[in-house]
Amino acid sequence: MGSRRSLFPRRSRRTLAVGVIAPLVGALAVALVAAAPAQAAVPAGFTDTVAIGGLSSPTTAAFAPDGRVFIAEKSGLVKVFDSLSDTTPTVFADLRPQTQDFWDRGLLGLAVDPAFPARPYVYVSYTLDAVPGGTPPRWGDTCPTPPGATDKGCVVTGRVSQLTMGSAGTAVSEKPLVTGWCQQFPSHSIGALTFGPDGALYAGGGDGASFTFADYGQVGNPCADPPSPAGTNLTPPAAEGGALRSQSPRRAAGEPVLLNGALLRLDPDTGEGAPGNPFASSTDANARRVIAYGGRNQFRFGFRPGTRELWAGDVGWDTWEEINRVADVGDSAAENFGWPCFEGGARQAGYDGANLNSCESLYTAGGQAAPYYAYNHNAKVVAGDACPTGGSSISGIAFESGSNYPAEYSGALFFSDSSRGCIWAMQTVAGQPSPSRLVPFVTGVNVPVQVLTGPGGDLFYVALGSGELHRVSHPSGTNRPPVAVATASPSSGPAPLSVQFDGTGSTDPDAGDTLTYAWDLDADGAYDDSSVSRPTWTYTAVAAVDAGLRVTDSHGVSATTTVRVTVGNPVGLDPVPVIDTPTGTLTWSVGQTVPFSGRAVDAQDGQLPASALSWRLAIRHCATNGTCHTHNVQDFPGVASGSFVAPDHDYPSYLQLTLTATDSSGRTGSKTVDLQPKTVTLDFTSSPSQAMLTVGGTQQRTPFSRTVIAGSTNSISADSPQNLPPLNLKYAFTSWAHGGARTQNIVAPGTSTTYRANYRLCWLVNPC
Repeated sequence: MGSRRSLFPRRSRRTLAVGVIAPLVGALAVALVAAAPAQAAVPAGFTDTVAIGGLSSPTTAAFAPDGRVFIAEKSGLVKVFDSLSDTTPTVFADLRPQTQDFWDRGLLGLAVDPAFPARPYVYVSYTLDAVPGGTPPRWGDTCPTPPGATDKGCVVTGRVSQLTMGSAGTAVSEKPLVTGWCQQFPSHSIGALTFGPDGALYAGGGDGASFTFADYGQVGNPCADPPSPAGTNLTPPAAEGGALRSQSPRRAAGEPVLLNGALLRLDPDTGEGAPGNPFASSTDANARRVIAYGGRNQFRFGFRPGTRELWAGDVGWDTWEEINRVADVGDSAAENFGWPCFEGGARQAGYDGANLNSCESLYTAGGQAAPYYAYNHNAKVVAGDACPTGGSSISGIAFESGSNYPAEYSGALFFSDSSRGCIWAMQTVAGQPSPSRLVPFVTGVNVPVQVLTGPGGDLFYVALGSGELHRVSHPSGTNRPPVAVATASPSSGPAPLSVQFDGTGSTDPDAGDTLTYAWDLDADGAYDDSSVSRPTWTYTAVAAVDAGLRVTDSHGVSATTTVRVTVGNPVGLDPVPVIDTPTGTLTWSVGQTVPFSGRAVDAQDGQLPASALSWRLAIRHCATNGTCHTHNVQDFPGVASGSFVAPDHDYPSYLQLTLTATDSSGRTGSKTVDLQPKTVTLDFTSSPSQAMLTVGGTQQRTPFSRTVIAGSTNSISADSPQNLPPLNLKYAFTSWAHGGARTQNIVAPGTSTTYRANYRLCWLVNPC
């Protein structure tokens, strides 16, 4: 894994921490995930170029009407570029002190006022590092044990804010508009922001519930969901916590409506629900904001041009990813997309098996909105496409509008999957996106977490894994990208070495286009290292240099290349890190404290200090077919040793610990150790046999077995009543052999264990 150094603050032209009353002070795997670098591929006739690079975990971008480009990074920074050709961004706002950047939490939503800069407002949504009603910071960018990220959870909230731009072009104040979204577990946090054709601001967020078990509030109920106060574990059938927060608009009168799993239509100046919303007459302020609910993690959404249709991608659990559609954001209906009672249009087994009143009443009454399109984690979106299966996280929604793309893409819906690293196009039939016309558009993307349209109507996407904003263009239209060519003379020699860099070999295929030049000497992706942007210049190198050249044509389209210069004796080499502990032989259980230590040596600098070392803990989540994607959990910068607590996760998965060393010249080297978990087999039986039991989110008839990580938490339910083969007689649950309620959580022990559910036959004299 390469170095992930921020561009700032060393080369920032201007920085200002937001806050006019109290200055903000410093404080950084949809699910957001990171993967190994990949070479993206596009259809014949298209080009994929880096529009802006050198970013640190970018999550979302927005184009302003005046040509400025705003990009948010997960840590809480908002950067602004004067245009796509600007190579030296400004820190527009620094929200790191109040943003919790941990696991899938962080600064995740961004929008620019449609009347910008006359209305000088930029809007952000981020994980607020504060408990409900509290003030930040509460946890920092971590979750200690106890309470444990996947055990009791580090409870935080979410926030949507309006940032005001001052005369210097940076944010001078933050005005919180909405604070809520109680989140117990470290995923399904806050989500996208966008403006609608009506001028309203649209916001969304996830359920904040567990992703490892069917969560209805049985682990402490810290969000104080009905029917019990905070601190009291909830039990079926009356429990309304955990993922059931997404169904809160259906709660009984007087019970609070929450923002989790909902789509909101807001007044952009006050954060109040916009006039005409479905629950506009409610006395509950949150209810007045809601126009749709029942989502698990509606991470990205957008409007179909020329309509009032809002299309949302909803990240699924074990089986399905959904694209949901709100037909008219201004009508009186509040769509219910059904989570957690439904997923992919069918009942969700984990929550169905718990016999929860909130779901059972929905099953009886019906009325949930089916997804417009859903795809299975184990199936191809397009037969034969280059995208892996076995896991999915839908992470982007955008529509073609005004591009010079071929006619078959007119009005197409583009959607991305961060786990598969792919973007597809759903082309139209009779003017409407049709699942019958799906084609791969970009494959091999390094973690796409947003798709959006930008200048020229082209599709852009944010690649979190590579730290880049990409542009997909069709050069057969009005403009073709340039070709970057760079040379260095001499290319090697003793220090100090006078080097002539030359980019005059760069060309542009379009007659009349002129090129501008920018250089990057420290491999940070910011082409800002020459005193003057010019095609040739002389540089005195005292250490090895990887010189990057970026050429940009008159239309703002860029191309890049790199030329290496080696200096000194020995030749400039990457530092060599060594992980002393843990070794790859270690196996771990959930909750186990794992110490780590390491060092690094450099050919020129010698032994590197701890300040030159940075660690990253990640989870590699794999499918049964062997394909894996990565969830970054936590970074440990500037230390030679430390420890972490092994988190809970579905199996198959394992931990990756990466040590990256950076020498005095900026060169980096990395070493990774894979840490496999201790696993145990849980055997499920019943008396009589063939009973339907639910483990996690999946139902199965006994006997069956599940392999899980030792110490992991697993939800189990014994469905009751049910008809059992072969005679199809009705049976009722009586007990688990190990004790406990019909629906419960179990912690996997250190050895294989059998769990037996006991049933009795239902008779007329002893009915179910």
